[in-house]
Amino acid sequence: MSLFDFARHSNTLAQLLIGGVLGVCVSLPMASSSWAQSDAGHKRTSVSAKKKVAKSATQNRSPRIARASKAAPAIAGRPSYGQMAGLHAVNDPLDLRSSVALVIDQDTNEVLLRKNDQAVLPIASLTKLMTGLVIAEARLPMSELITITQDDVDTEKGSSSRLAVGSVLSRGDLLHLALMSSENRAAHALGRTFPGGLDNFVGRMNARAQMLNMRDTRYVEPTGLSSRNQSSAHDLATLVAAAYKEPVLRELSTSPGREIEVGRRTLQYNNTNRLVKSPQWDIGLQKTGYISEAGQCLVMQAQVAGRKLIMVFLDSAGKLSRIADAERVRRWLETSGRPTTASHPIIARQG
Repeated sequence: MSLFDFARHSNTLAQLLIGGVLGVCVSLPMASSSWAQSDAGHKRTSVSAKKKVAKSATQNRSPRIARASKAAPAIAGRPSYGQMAGLHAVNDPLDLRSSVALVIDQDTNEVLLRKNDQAVLPIASLTKLMTGLVIAEARLPMSELITITQDDVDTEKGSSSRLAVGSVLSRGDLLHLALMSSENRAAHALGRTFPGGLDNFVGRMNARAQMLNMRDTRYVEPTGLSSRNQSSAHDLATLVAAAYKEPVLRELSTSPGREIEVGRRTLQYNNTNRLVKSPQWDIGLQKTGYISEAGQCLVMQAQVAGRKLIMVFLDSAGKLSRIADAERVRRWLETSGRPTTASHPIIARQG
């Protein structure tokens, strides 16, 4: 099926085409350097993995600290929206595995790198950054206790969670787990218990996006499990800049790990972004995301080569590659000095 045949059957793909996917420009500074090939992984839990984790937990209840289980890998051969739109056919000098990328100087708004930056795609758990922003700006009591209910169980993707129905956590702990470990039930519970209920919370998310002039962004729920949560690289860069102003979001999103007391159990949660533990990185705020429709996603505020940068990587192909893309950009900037946007952008061609 051709790209244009498929567009007739996909509203989202049509939105991509309207957003200027075809004939998009990739602008990069004209500098030669070598780039890293380091990789990092990201968790994704399938329905079958959920059953295995539940069985394992039943057989291993003796240890006091329960560590996060590794989720099953992505289903092979299941294309993302970006893949279906042909975005991965667009080449760039850094050989990024992400089909969408944007790097901006936070202080000057100078665009240092762009690739398919006008495309509108599902954003997976990057959604939780807006969830956190709405919660933080509402100034709700972080010590208030919230109970996980059946309403918080994922019926969209069938993903698992170690927060069993009936678990009681503080709002602060739920926010911590949502931002650091991308805990879906935690994020949903935050929205469900917001004054006015879940519908009001989602309305606040969209209203906040409008206030930030995020014109390509739409939210339908607070976790990112729905592929109808969509945005563009420029809108996400705007969101990162706004979220960075909230100290609690900076602290919780970059926390390397946390032990949470849930009933008689102590659960160990870790950050989904291994770069927060790397001495080579100075990260001020970050969020990862993955669903099959979105691919592997990552947004960060970080200081690189003496500059405060906002980085956006969407629809990365392969579970190890979004971190590798961030490393490629870091090493490029560190070896090329203080780059500026090329006056003659490279015109990307569909391969």
